[in-house]
Order: sequence, then C-alpha cells, then structure tokens
Amino acid sequence: MPSTQPITSENHLLARLPRKDLEHFLARCESVHLTVADELGAPGMPIEHVYFPTDSFISLVMVIDDHSRLEVGLIGCEGMLGTPLMFGIKVASFYAVVQGAGSALRIATAAFSRELEHSAALHKRLQGYTYVLKNQFARMAACTRFHVVEQRLARLLLMIQDRARANHFHLTHEAMAHMLGVRRVGVTKAATALHRQNLISYSRGDITILDRNGLEAASCECYAAERSMYERVLG
Repeated sequence: MPSTQPITSENHLLARLPRKDLEHFLARCESVHLTVADELGAPGMPIEHVYFPTDSFISLVMVIDDHSRLEVGLIGCEGMLGTPLMFGIKVASFYAVVQGAGSALRIATAAFSRELEHSAALHKRLQGYTYVLKNQFARMAACTRFHVVEQRLARLLLMIQDRARANHFHLTHEAMAHMLGVRRVGVTKAATALHRQNLISYSRGDITILDRNGLEAASCECYAAERSMYERVLG
C-alpha cells in the first residue's frame, strides 16, 4: 500500500509545494554533503546542478580585480542555488562557495528544467524566491555602504543562525572578513564588541549565539526587512 506519511522537505522553499509536486520533484533529487570551501559555481561557468540546502549554507561572492571579494548573497534552507536558470540562463553569475558544511538536495540542470515545466506551483514559488534573492542583493549593497561593521556582523550571524538552524556554528575571522568585505581587524573589533555585550561567545572560529533578541537589536534594520520580505512573498 502507498505510504500515508506526509512527503516533506527540510528545505523551506520546497516544503510548501503541493504533495504530488513535491514527491515528483524529490524523486529526481539526490542528497549530497557539502564541505566548507567547496566551490559550486563560478562566473561564466555552466550550471550543472541546482542545490537546495537543508542545513548547509552557501555564499554568493563577487570578486573584483582577482583579489577583492564581497559576499552579495547567502543561501541556506530558505532557498536555492541556480536562479539564473529561471531566466533561461545556463551560466553562473557569481562564485558560489560553501561557508557552512552540511546536507543539500541536488538535481541536474536538465531534470530541473523539466520539473519547472511539469509543476506550475514549483515554477511560481521559485519565481517568488528569485525576486526575494534579488532584493537581498540590493539590500546587501546598501547595507555595506551605509551601516557600520558591528551592525553588519550581527546581521550576518543572524542570517547564518537561521540557515544553519543552530545556535552554534564554525566561522573564522578570515571568512567573516571576506563575507563582509572588510579587513580582519574590523571583524575582530566588531566580534569583540558583541562578545562584551554577552550576545555571542567566540573562540577559535567557534561561535555561539547567547542572546538572539539582543543580537537582533544590535543588527541594522536590514535583517528584519529581509525576513519580512521573505514571509510576504513566500509565506
């Protein structure tokens, strides 16, 4: 007899698809483990797979002059890597680098394109996510320009906590500096300030969120605005 148990996904973007659509889609995915520093895409390179993280997270990184780096997007269990395919574009726009190890669902590009044609609900939901991600790009650019490092670091740690789905995770000063586009000394000063407020503990790259409400208060308004946008568009 067919199972009466609900078909579920730990990726929030997929989880609200109609049961039949979700079952059909998951049957064409494979579960993979992502390792920190894995490069899943590079500008101009063909997109071979689409990734739906479950407890891992991926940075979208812009590189200027072959050495200056800035994170322009962060993808975890709320989203997907591979949005250019929604416009029929089969090459990547940014470097995609795993910042948090963990699992993800992976589907080949050709199979993904067929699933978009098969499921109107999937297509509509991923269109909504593409809109949300473009908003994240714009807000990150504005945040980098107008907000101080301490606020931006608080925002980053909240975003990572949401995607890692844990209060404890590993992230080095060097990685945070690359993600924020600042020097390591700037990250050290900001992390020390958050630590002195008893909002986080930090030792050798191991970060624990001690006071989430306090960290939200220390963050700029960009964090709450992004969460509101996601809920408004994708529910």
